[in-house]
Amino acid sequence: MSSDWTCATPNANNVWARLLIDELVRCGVTMFFVAPGSRSTPLTVAVAQHPEARVIVHFDERGTAFAALGYGRATRQPAAWITTSGTALANGYPAVIEASVSGVPMILLTADRPPELRDTGANQTIDQPGIYGSYVRWQFDMPAPSADVPAAFVLTTVDQAVHRAKRQGGGPVHLNAMFREPLAPADDGFDAEAYVEPLGAWRDHRKPYTQYSTPRVGLGSSEVEALEATLSQAERGLVVLGELTTREEAEAAVRWAEHLGWPVCADVLSQARGLQGATLIVHHDILLAHRAFADAHAPDVVVHFGRRATSKRLLQFLERTRPPYIWVKPPPNRLDPRHQTAWQIEADIATFCEQVQPTSAVGRAWTMSWVDAAERAAKQSKAHLHAANHLTEPAVAEAIAQHIDPTHGLYLAASMPVRDVELVGGAVDAALVVANRGASGIDGTVASAVGLAVGLERPVTLLIGDLALLHDLNSLALARHSPHPVTIVVINNDGGGIFSFLPIAQHDDVFEPYFGTPHGLDFAHAAAQFGLAYHRPTTVEAFTAAYCEGMATENTLIEVQTDRDE
Repeated sequence: MSSDWTCATPNANNVWARLLIDELVRCGVTMFFVAPGSRSTPLTVAVAQHPEARVIVHFDERGTAFAALGYGRATRQPAAWITTSGTALANGYPAVIEASVSGVPMILLTADRPPELRDTGANQTIDQPGIYGSYVRWQFDMPAPSADVPAAFVLTTVDQAVHRAKRQGGGPVHLNAMFREPLAPADDGFDAEAYVEPLGAWRDHRKPYTQYSTPRVGLGSSEVEALEATLSQAERGLVVLGELTTREEAEAAVRWAEHLGWPVCADVLSQARGLQGATLIVHHDILLAHRAFADAHAPDVVVHFGRRATSKRLLQFLERTRPPYIWVKPPPNRLDPRHQTAWQIEADIATFCEQVQPTSAVGRAWTMSWVDAAERAAKQSKAHLHAANHLTEPAVAEAIAQHIDPTHGLYLAASMPVRDVELVGGAVDAALVVANRGASGIDGTVASAVGLAVGLERPVTLLIGDLALLHDLNSLALARHSPHPVTIVVINNDGGGIFSFLPIAQHDDVFEPYFGTPHGLDFAHAAAQFGLAYHRPTTVEAFTAAYCEGMATENTLIEVQTDRDE
């Protein structure tokens, strides 16, 4: 940071904000999602004037927070979310929860009133410190800018925040920044040059003030020996790939399983379905619906990599057979909803695969029984879906999986879309396949997809239901201005299709008005309002044509109207 840049505005608020933003950039946080507001003016001005900052401005705090979440999923680097005081913070809460449960890094920069205005009835003032509770990895209530507090304090606070967001088991962190007026970059007589003078060499280089190193988490020799002894005895071993964050993690796990000759049930969010693997199973959800197959294929040990799996059938199958269960995942939090895990291994997946090298007692017949059955299931699934040129919800999922450009991203809404692609998507190959499945909320799905496109710097397909799109309709403004095209495919079955699979669906007197919630709306006018290309195909052939055109051209909304009962 040059002296001229620091002192462009001799104003305490703006000097602090400039220090804060510049240190974030030095730490690798270069993407800022900003919702307009008054109290956050110093932060917004500092971002706007920083030559290395990338900025997306959107009028909705919830949308900008979810866009920051999508960016974090794409890059595994935190974006910063900037918002003003008051209820603006609450609008970001759903995204904070999802980021926390999913372990996605985010920097929450919220502006606040100074101490003398707190708890006084001052306008737009709420109790902001601690508002996100246990859903942030770290939080700090920064004092109002003052010459009595050294400039290094601002820098070391930022450095700690970024470290806590990015370290193993990271997630969102919250910096609540108090500002007194004047908020605009007006001269208040603050001697900025004297204030930053003690920073010394920091001003002449581009490194963070404090640099953190993160240790590589691995296993001790006794743990490795115990694991290898257990795994070497298995005659019917099975690998489950749950949600993984990178293709590299998936490749490491698949190589490890193939070395042992074990079948690999690969979740739609595992980043593994586009890989070439001799033991890779991508139709396990169909296989396990066949009770005779499931009963005949109980494993005697399971190694689960990553977060939980999407398939409820797979989870029920494993709960019913209850084999010794080894769960390998980087975050330290407990992942064991079925309470059956024998080993919870907090380790980088590649490190585990390097360290744990058992011999294999698994016979070829065991693995090939999975592989052969999966191939038959894939053929029958495709034949069924293509028996007629009929545009069903699974047919849409299969068409997207078949035709998506492998360099594009794929965002799946957390309700039926992710389940449909899990079931019939097969070897879907995309740059990154993600869903907000941490807390599985309906919130912010469109905004999340835009954030993914910004982070990947490439086009993204979003498969979403009608209620989820209605819930995040104003984020179509974000999609319209996305620097990389977003193709939105909305399944409009006039209500909540997922509820039809629950026992309450048998109670006609309450189901439709309270759970089905029909709305009678379509999205043609919404697409027109936000300047999106619009298609409403009625056949698989027409859908495929519209989808391929949308991917190749501009921001597009494709509406598929289906029958919920069907």
